[in-house]
Amino acid sequence: MKFLIEQDDNVVIFTLKETRLDSLVAPDVKAELLIVCQPNIEALVLDLSKVEYADSTGLSCLLLAHRQLKDHDAPVVLVGVREPVRNLLRISQMEWLFEFYETIEQAFADMQADGGGESAAA
Repeated sequence: MKFLIEQDDNVVIFTLKETRLDSLVAPDVKAELLIVCQPNIEALVLDLSKVEYADSTGLSCLLLAHRQLKDHDAPVVLVGVREPVRNLLRISQMEWLFEFYETIEQAFADMQADGGGESAAA
């Protein structure tokens, strides 16, 4: 699995460099998310701009991140979500759990403007 993890202050940016978020990569993604989703982070930004396809095991990765951070009021921000993945989130009624942005820069601008605020593209 190819990915990149960066940290900007207390915000973790997890960039998945795979075209599929499915049963082949989901276990590795979950393992990494468990490491980075700690109580001391203020937000998790998941860059999914390269992901063209996701299945239920991929969605379970996103749900894991949400569950790990919700008790600490840290949002899970999804960046660059392509329409097939967004549709899957919509159909599974998970879309409301996340904030969505086109770019990492937009996400950071919004977080800085209102301290973690609302999604620009709900």
